[in-house]
Amino acid sequence: MKKILFLHGFYASGQCVPAMALREAFAGRAEVLTPDLPMHPQNALEFISDLIDSEKPNLLIGNSCGAFYAQMMAPVKSIPALLGNPHFLMSEFLNQRIGQHEYKSPRKDGKQSFVIDETLVKEFATLEATQFDNCNPQFSDQVWGLFGEQDTLAHFEPLFLKYYTHSFHFPGGHTPTADEVRTWYVPLAERMLIEL
Repeated sequence: MKKILFLHGFYASGQCVPAMALREAFAGRAEVLTPDLPMHPQNALEFISDLIDSEKPNLLIGNSCGAFYAQMMAPVKSIPALLGNPHFLMSEFLNQRIGQHEYKSPRKDGKQSFVIDETLVKEFATLEATQFDNCNPQFSDQVWGLFGEQDTLAHFEPLFLKYYTHSFHFPGGHTPTADEVRTWYVPLAERMLIEL
C-alpha cells in the first residue's frame, strides 16, 4: 500500500480538516500519516526528515507552512510533493501576529496555546533565505502546486513557478474545506502516485 505524509499548516495539527479528509479519501488505498509538527521550523524539519527515513512515504502533501517544509524536503529526499497554498514567507506572516494564539485543531500533546515571538520569526527568516537551495531542474516536475483563487494569505504562485512546472488552481481559500480536499487535492495526489 502506498504511503502519504501530510504536513499541516502553522495554526493546525495532524487532526485538522484537510488531514482528516485525506485520510478518509484514501482509506483502504493508501496510508495517510498526519503527525503534529513541532512549532519551531528547524525542529519541524528534523522531525519530518526522521519520519521520512523511517516511514518512506511515496508522496508529501503540505498545506501553507507544511507546504513550505515539503518544498524543502522533496528534492533532498527525492519524494514528489503536492504543495497546497505554500507560504514561502512565514516570517512576514508571523511578524504581524506576535503574541499568544490557539491552535485551530486539537494536538496530541494536549497543548492548545502557543506564543509567536521575535525569536520564532527570525528562525523562519533564516530558513527562508536558503529554502530553494536544493531545487534542481531534474526535479522541477516532481513538485506540484495547488493555489486557491480566494486565498487572502499566500500569493506565491509566481515564486513557485520560478522553480517548478506544474501549477493548478482551485476555487477556494487558504485552508481547504473537506470537500475541496476531496475535489482538488485527492485527484492530483492520485495522479502523482501513479505518474511520478
